Amino acid sequence: MLSVFPQILFLAPLSATLLRLAVALTFAYIAWMQLKRGDELARIRFPIVGGGMWIVWFSVVTEGAIALALLLGIFSQAAALLGLVAALKYVFWKKYAPAAVPITRGVGLLLAVICLSLIFTGAGAFAFDLPL
Repeated sequence: MLSVFPQILFLAPLSATLLRLAVALTFAYIAWMQLKRGDELARIRFPIVGGGMWIVWFSVVTEGAIALALLLGIFSQAAALLGLVAALKYVFWKKYAPAAVPITRGVGLLLAVICLSLIFTGAGAFAFDLPL
């Protein structure tokens, strides 16, 4: 296939980097919004696990760790796998507990697709992952 701009194909590794940074900033936003609305979220009763402030803190710490790992490029594929699980959680929980998920279902699906892409293609440039 012909490329419209063949001179810039050397920048291809930066595409995964930009995707990784976009997902990291989105997860940081989600963690921040859940931290801000912690009291409201602590009152929601979830099936199996119940409710309480510990759920909010667990969610904030998990999403913050995913955001930090993706931002720094450390264990990016493992963080993308956890991000994929979290994004699918947002997609399904938006219907049942809309207050607990600060993003729309469409954004959750985009996060899932980007995380899946990062799992398959790797972290891109400026990452500290070891190739397997």
